[in-house]
Amino acid sequence: MWNSNTIIISFYVVFATVACWALLQAWTHQARTETIHPFKAFVHLLAFYLSYLLPPLCLFSLYAGVSGYYTLHQASFVFLLSAILVYARFIEPHQLRIKQHQYRLNPRAKFKRPVKVALIADLHVGLFSGQERQLKQIVKKLNQQQPDLVVVAGDWTYEPENCLVQELDILKQIQAPVYSVPGNHDEQYPGPPIQQLLSDALEKNNVIDIEDKIIEFDEFRLIGVGDLWAGKTNMRCMPDLPQDRPWLILSHNPDTVDMVPELAMRPLMLSGHTHGGQIELPWITNYIMQRVSILGHKKGFYTHEHADVFVTVGTGMVGVPFRFRVPPTIDMIELI
Repeated sequence: MWNSNTIIISFYVVFATVACWALLQAWTHQARTETIHPFKAFVHLLAFYLSYLLPPLCLFSLYAGVSGYYTLHQASFVFLLSAILVYARFIEPHQLRIKQHQYRLNPRAKFKRPVKVALIADLHVGLFSGQERQLKQIVKKLNQQQPDLVVVAGDWTYEPENCLVQELDILKQIQAPVYSVPGNHDEQYPGPPIQQLLSDALEKNNVIDIEDKIIEFDEFRLIGVGDLWAGKTNMRCMPDLPQDRPWLILSHNPDTVDMVPELAMRPLMLSGHTHGGQIELPWITNYIMQRVSILGHKKGFYTHEHADVFVTVGTGMVGVPFRFRVPPTIDMIELI
């Protein structure tokens, strides 16, 4: 017969079993991870898998409060904290949403036909996010929206495993051309140096790298700019390029907008990088964001001296495997 002590012991057995499983999973996946910091990758993966302790902890706090094993205050605190973390770990990261926007790119005349641009960023395929389930969801949502083009504003990876080509295979199903630039996590800072691995994976899965390249469209031009933190941003030549059509700039870090020179028509830059804070907490998030974006970018549209910039909150996670009050987002920007 089950008594209170037996149930409490059973919970502890579950905790110990999940902890051992988490250790094994973290060690196994770390061995396949492209990283220059194996111990750091192991610790991050361990935190990711230990988070599976949260659901049983949430249930345990309820029983502990009812049985008197915890005081009411203790049980309430543990339940509330674990419930929030369960939501931030297992629910919100999978609540992919679509946000609609309009932007007039050419101030002189409206486009003959609106152009639907799907902006995604910060997939961070690797330690915490970008698994098959999420990538399938992203591709499904994109195809439902039927954009004219898809642009990916960098940070494809976050110390991925060495099977990146296979992981990104689902991208072949996107029913629109896909253009991309790298982000800081795709470069040597903060690394790891996986440029060739990522380049092969994108090329084999029909994603067009446009860093330092120009793509011509009927009523505008798209230009890809390298990552700011990697020191690959160079737009000094833009005034010497054709100015008969407005420019759409794709660059990972929104602070790059400060380097846009004065052009004949005000361009729009599309960026990511900030994750919108990823975890939205009063005061704390804004303080941390000062280190992520010196110019104060977080999400949405911003106006600067020579250009506007739109910052998407992206779809992936870094640092900690949580999203809270900043669900993953695909931004649909209709150029009119």
